[in-house]
Amino acid sequence: MTEAIDLDRWEPLLPEAVRDLLAGVAAPWWVAGGYAIEYAVGEPFREHGDVDILMLRRDHQEAQRALPGWELWAADPPGSLRPWAPGEVLPAEVHDIWCRPTPDSPWRFQFMLDESEGPEWVSRRDPRIRLPLNEIGRVAGDGLPYLRPEIQLLYKAKGPRPKDEHDFEKVLPLLDTGQRRWLREAITTAYGDHPWLRRIGG
Repeated sequence: MTEAIDLDRWEPLLPEAVRDLLAGVAAPWWVAGGYAIEYAVGEPFREHGDVDILMLRRDHQEAQRALPGWELWAADPPGSLRPWAPGEVLPAEVHDIWCRPTPDSPWRFQFMLDESEGPEWVSRRDPRIRLPLNEIGRVAGDGLPYLRPEIQLLYKAKGPRPKDEHDFEKVLPLLDTGQRRWLREAITTAYGDHPWLRRIGG
């Protein structure tokens, strides 16, 4: 990482603006992160420091085609950014792509890459956790596709920050029996015992 890269300089776009940028992308994508929880709740309830867009790894080069001229940086674990070379197939360990229009611009949003096999979404937390691809998303009232809240909570459960706890508390009462059962089983599979399990119930 070079000294010029400021990881904290964010001015996130609204999801609607990201949708306009991705209008030419034929591959599926979903609003993820805190906005996915907000859409499930149905109203804003906290500030958002960034915008996450989930895309399948198999389609990740669509991101470059959708944003010609933008600066796209791959997040190499355990925490360094590097320019994503045009046409480069990103390695399996890269899950995040940071996006900004110019070198002097703040970061605007990031792509999160998730796995799939054929018609199935495969969680990168544990490949035993799977769902049909056509079942992982919902559509908000304004037409924006977003990740189902129980799937987003599975990712947030790995190391919950205060905002993740807030998201969990806000959306949990809205999950039906099937969603709670799926979340409980997925968290158990991926992480074993977890403090959220007792609050999910069942």
